[in-house]
Amino acid sequence: MKRILLFTLMAMLITGCKTDKSADNGQEQNTAIYTILTRVSVRHFTGEKISDEQVQTLLRCAMAAPSAVNKQPWAFVVVKDEALLQRIGETFPNSCCGRGESCAFVLCGDLQKAFEPVPDFWVNDVSAATENLLLAAHAMGLGAVWTGLHPNMERVKQAQELFQMPEHIVPLCIVPVGVPAEQPEVKDKWNESLIHYNVW
Repeated sequence: MKRILLFTLMAMLITGCKTDKSADNGQEQNTAIYTILTRVSVRHFTGEKISDEQVQTLLRCAMAAPSAVNKQPWAFVVVKDEALLQRIGETFPNSCCGRGESCAFVLCGDLQKAFEPVPDFWVNDVSAATENLLLAAHAMGLGAVWTGLHPNMERVKQAQELFQMPEHIVPLCIVPVGVPAEQPEVKDKWNESLIHYNVW
């Protein structure tokens, strides 16, 4: 019982223990659903630093993701060095690094921990961890954007060299995180025509 209460309190601290009113219908929405539906990609940041505690919370949320057979084949490089952040932006212009972010997360797959019958499941697993990190950042009032490396093997090799990674560590993406300097419009991506029930 004490453990349940502890986890409940932790969740309340992370999410701010709030519900949000929908301007359209006035109904209270669950905070997690609201976070999912309002997350946006932020590509410009104020330069303000986030705390080590916030970085750890983001990593904890990323590692709470599901993975095939619970192998958890992920690994993370947290980049805080400003010179290296600038170099990431120069090497990978699509990474949005060097734009005032506080840090960048390089989310990777560890092939030595992957599910052996289907090793490529690591892509699904690390993608789930990436989405968790993005949602956590948004819930904390931070901005972030997913910028891809894998399966572009040229980018993968460049990143492995830049971050001095061993061969069995494969970078999936780079996620810069910081205090947002922009407020992109939330996009309604609902499209009923994409839904099929039971069969195509």
